[in-house]
Formats: sequence, C-alpha cells, structure tokens
Amino acid sequence: MSPRLAAANALALIMAGKASLGTSLPGQLKQVAPRDHALTQELAFGTARWFFRLEALANRLLDKPLKAADRDLQALLLVGLYQLFYTRVPAHAAIDETVSAAKTLKKPWAKGMLNAVLRRAQRESEELFADMARDPVVRLAHPRWLQKQLKADWPQHWEAICEANNAHPPMTLRINQRQTERSAYLQQLEKAGIAAEACLHSPVGIRLLQPCDVQLLPGFAEGLVSVQDEAAQLATPLLEARPGDRVLDACCAPGGKTCHTLEQQPALSELVALDLEPSRLARVQENLDRLGLTATLKAADARDLDAWWDGIPFNRILLDAPCSATGVIRRHPDIKLARQPADISELATLQGSLLDAMWQTLEVGGILVYATCSVLPEENTRVVEAFLQREPSARELSIAADYGEPQPCGRQLLPQPNGHDGFYLAKLVKIAATTRRGRFPAEDKEPSAS
Repeated sequence: MSPRLAAANALALIMAGKASLGTSLPGQLKQVAPRDHALTQELAFGTARWFFRLEALANRLLDKPLKAADRDLQALLLVGLYQLFYTRVPAHAAIDETVSAAKTLKKPWAKGMLNAVLRRAQRESEELFADMARDPVVRLAHPRWLQKQLKADWPQHWEAICEANNAHPPMTLRINQRQTERSAYLQQLEKAGIAAEACLHSPVGIRLLQPCDVQLLPGFAEGLVSVQDEAAQLATPLLEARPGDRVLDACCAPGGKTCHTLEQQPALSELVALDLEPSRLARVQENLDRLGLTATLKAADARDLDAWWDGIPFNRILLDAPCSATGVIRRHPDIKLARQPADISELATLQGSLLDAMWQTLEVGGILVYATCSVLPEENTRVVEAFLQREPSARELSIAADYGEPQPCGRQLLPQPNGHDGFYLAKLVKIAATTRRGRFPAEDKEPSAS
C-alpha cells in the first residue's frame, strides 16, 4: 500500500469518530513497506496537525462537498494538500502519487477531481490562504469550540497555546538516577554525536535538540535513560516518597511515572501500579523490565476498591487522571478532531470520582498528587477545588516551584515551544480519617489514562 493511502485510511477512521491515530495507524503501517513507515507517519500526523486549515482550503477548492461515503477520498485530498504545503515532497510527486492512490480505493472517477483540486491549490494557495487567515480556526488550526475555551480560560496565552500545539514536540529524556547522573549522560550523548541540553525544571531531564531513534541513545537498552516529557517528570518529586513507603500509581500506563518513582526512591516497601486495561499494563511491565525495576501490577477500575484494594493504606498516591489530553496535542494532533465539548464535563465528573475513591485508600498524613495532561481548568483546579469543599479531611499543600502558572489549587504548566508539554499538578495531604464509601460509579467504564 502507498504511504499516502495508508495515512488517508488512518485519518478517515478518525474523521468518522471511530479511532485515534494510536489505534488506526499501526494496522495501516503493517501494509506499508518498512522504508515508507516514517513517511506514512509524517503524512498522518502532519495532516491531523493542520486538519482544520487543510479542510477549509479543500472546501474552497471543491465545487461541491464530498459525500460521507467518500470520507476516504476527503482524507486522501487532505493528505495531498499537506504534502504540497508542509513537506519537501516535490509538487509533481505529491500530486501524481495522491491521484494514483484513488485507483486502490476503486474510485477511478475521483482521479480527475483530485488532480484538478491539487493543481488549483498549487496555483492559488497564496491568495486562498491570505483570505482564509481572517478566520482563527483556519489561522490557528484548532476547532472553534476549543479555541473559544482556551480564550476564555487563558485570555493572555490562548494563541501561544495553539501555536505550541501546532509545533513538533521535543524529545525529552529522563536519566535513571540509580545508574547515572545527568552531567555524565550529557557527556555520553556528546561523544555519540547527539546534541542535547539539560532541562530547565526537572533535575533529571535532558532535551535532545533533534529527535532520534531510542536505540541510538547510549545505554538505552541497559536502562540508563527513558523517554518522558519534562512536565511529567515533575510529578514524582512531589510525592516525597520515603524508604518503606507503600505507593500507589493510579491510572499508571504506560509506566513512566511508575518507573521514575522507583528510580527516585529504591527503598519503597511496595509500589502498586494500577490501570484499567491489562493490555496497557504489558507496556508498563516492559518498561520495568528494561530498567530492572519491580512493581505490583493490577488491572481494575480504580473506583471499584473491592476489586483491587487489600485494605492496607498507601503512604503516597499519584493519580494521573484520565483527561482531555489538551496539553499534549502536539504529540497527538488527532485530539483536535476527536475531542468534543461534552467530553470535558464528563471527564471532570470521572476525575472527581477517582479522587474520592483514591482518597479512601490513603493513610492519615499521606500525600496524594493529582495530575493531568490537560490545560483546561475544568479538569484541573476546579476538580481539586470541588474535592476540597466536599472532603473535610483534605488540605492542599503548596507547590514550592517556579514552573507553570499558579492556580486557586495547584499549578498549571502550558505547552512551551522547545520545552515541556501542558500539564497540571496539585498536592494534597490527608489530615483525618475518612469513612470508606465503596465504589464510585460515575461512569460505566473508566477511560484510558491520559
């Protein structure tokens, strides 16, 4: 299969609301020659990143809208437009290969349409883009509902957030402090010809100036280093885990914070890594094995305490709650297509029920860190504020740090070009015993962790 068609097939499923790139793209890559995997991924992710701009351009160029049954053609057209304006693929190749892909779709009638639209786009793009730039949806390539929400929540920052979301994400590493130090690993990278610099906020973070295959990283297979965004690295230190502590990492997959916690405090009595899906825990185990770490893995709905909790309180809990993932759009640009306004309030309800449930398992004097990769206050500070109002045994602990924006509760990091992702953190302490409330069925099924 051609890379253009594979990317279009993956995108068509997202446009239909049936998948994400994480679920649709792997199956398509299996049908593409290995040498074309990188191009396929670039076309799929890039078209998703600029979808709303490309869609507006296509609508201007088409004589009439394509039917729902031709969503695959629409996706293929957008892939062709992406190649013309955002890649180094020669224009003639972008057009010819995109037109040829219509044969495989068994829609030969579409060849003429694709050819005419792409060639017209090549001729008239400057004028069309200038005219459409007056619409912020086109200019910033975000859905209108999300732009309005960001503007309401972050009136001073919303355009910068959108621009950061459209940038390519940096590749950030977390050194394994049980095996090496940051300065020593930076020297190893320099010897390997890999340009890098220390992160600003995380003492164990390193940002690569250019992404690379993890197998090229010195000592990766031996567990010297892991890939993890700098913002996510800031959660574990807030736990202040001590030797002998029992720690819970709720909604733990893919396990970055689980491993970071074990690296930072190797003398824990136990770390329980909990996630809804057994298949996601397999990825956690892979990371643990590579790093030579051990945790107790459990698959269950975190709110169903009877299904997984043994009744022994935890000293520390990290709740990385399922969320809209609006802080990591640059890594998952299909979020802009998949998320809908109604999702946010539903997620906030779920997040509140998870907080209620996890709080029952925390010892008096214990610390819970609440985290999301969202930039929307409805999922962040407002969830924590509401929890503090209904739970008299909870108190907020201030986060003594200079990163992010202080909120009524916790701190909010916004995505930074060549820096960290969007992320939210709040730190709570339990000052009195609570009465166990059992299961909290806010939803029939808990979504995957963010």
